[in-house]
Amino acid sequence: MNTRHVTSLVAAGAAIVMLLSGCGSTGISNSSNASDSNIISVYGSEPAHPLFPGNTTEAGGGKVVDQLFAGLVTYDARGGIHNEVADSITSSDNATHYVIKLKSGWKFTDGTPVTAHSFVDAWNYTANSANKQASASFFSTIEGYDDLQKPDVDPKATLSGLTVVDDNTIDVKLSQPDSAFPVKAGSHAYMPLPESAFKDPKKFGQHPVSNGPYKFVSWQHNHSIEMVKNPDYKGNRVAKNDGLNFKIYTSPDSAYADLRGGNLDFTNMIPDTALTSFQSDKSLKAYNEPGGNTLTFTIPEWLEHFGQNEEGNLRRQAISMSIDRKTIAEKIFHGTATPAVDFLAAPISAYSKELKGNEVLKYNPSKAKELWAKANAISPWSGEFGIAYNADGTAKNWVEAICNYIKNTLDIDAKSIPMSTSDEFLSNVDSGKMTSAYRSGWGPDYPSADNYLVQLYDSSSADGKGGNSGNYKNPAFDAMMDKALSAPSTEEADKYYQQGEEILLQDLPAIPLWNQNATAASTSAVSGVAFDYGGGPVFTALTKKP
Repeated sequence: MNTRHVTSLVAAGAAIVMLLSGCGSTGISNSSNASDSNIISVYGSEPAHPLFPGNTTEAGGGKVVDQLFAGLVTYDARGGIHNEVADSITSSDNATHYVIKLKSGWKFTDGTPVTAHSFVDAWNYTANSANKQASASFFSTIEGYDDLQKPDVDPKATLSGLTVVDDNTIDVKLSQPDSAFPVKAGSHAYMPLPESAFKDPKKFGQHPVSNGPYKFVSWQHNHSIEMVKNPDYKGNRVAKNDGLNFKIYTSPDSAYADLRGGNLDFTNMIPDTALTSFQSDKSLKAYNEPGGNTLTFTIPEWLEHFGQNEEGNLRRQAISMSIDRKTIAEKIFHGTATPAVDFLAAPISAYSKELKGNEVLKYNPSKAKELWAKANAISPWSGEFGIAYNADGTAKNWVEAICNYIKNTLDIDAKSIPMSTSDEFLSNVDSGKMTSAYRSGWGPDYPSADNYLVQLYDSSSADGKGGNSGNYKNPAFDAMMDKALSAPSTEEADKYYQQGEEILLQDLPAIPLWNQNATAASTSAVSGVAFDYGGGPVFTALTKKP
């Protein structure tokens, strides 16, 4: 998932309306390589799915989709919300009714116009469970969503709460108050799609037609994804370069070697082996700033001994308290990560160091042993504890360190389980086929605590409909999220989000580990490096000397 960051959450519908109204490469180069005048070659990983915005929930595809598509709103570096295709978004009836006005003149890269139908048809397609789109849960508060989740749903069925009034007007009726709706409107799930996407979805996913800062050129699987500047783009993110070449790597070390050798212009994946040296490497430009990424690992409830019950909760808490986050951060991350104290990133307004129950995130081996023994009294432990991860990322060292802590503290067999590629790893996660715990984490799609909490842990996001890959379900947590979405102010919403987090600290559907900084490196020829509100790179700002 593409990473973003926010400094404050706008929770109240009225406040939002006031804001919005009015205005596996191995280093082999290809046709768009690092020597081209102002085509920027950047680190990429193979997308887990075809390039449909509503089915993109991971970084490899997210970075690409973000550059190709433009939604109703965009977010600035401080988490501020700005109209893009939307001219206004206004609400009424306690944030259960929205009217969206679109700007005229936008068009897709095939020359067809961007209209109200472009948005509504895309939202209906994503929300309909027959289409198996990973971001379906983003539409869970729109009237008719539950009907689209039925097993025998017609693939052409639509959300009853959506009405196309005319080419530039959308009427949205919600089944419950959702003050975060206009904030979500800039996420991947809400991007518009042209008619060609529905006529031949398979072809479109491999060669998307878009309306964003860049125009798609080619996708050579496991090698590169190329795009050029879109001359017809009318939005807030006009590219300062001529295009991007996402060179696909299976190892951050290979990308970093290419960067140092002049065969790559930019990477935001610094390998563990370079964390102690990249900031002092005189041959490069280095960047290390606070970001909005969280690192966790998920223990799915279907694993034996880890159900959502007393035994499972005791074991999750024991495992969490077995881990010395501070030492691992110092020894492995070298000043680029800080130990987690809740489920959010530090820039989020609901973030708190004072949550009841956060002692489960502190290293306490004696308490961990005590909790593990209580769990054994309920059902004796058997087998091994494993944590799976994708070997083409940067998780190897910290996963192995965590397993060593668990093994030494609880005296059980704990081991890391590498999976060769992100594609293989994410396919198993998305399909619910994981037979162990697994590396997880989040970089927000939109500037709201809602994105970290509702999209990852609410029941509406489980069962393949969103980011709740461990299928955690707790009605008490869901109720707190509903209260947050109905809150009349940011401050009140934050209180409900925090109460929801305190439930999560008891259940630990995922175990928070660290908040990651935004780290990156470029060649000396590249300038304009900047990060968005979540700590992700702003690719449109990159440029380089010929």
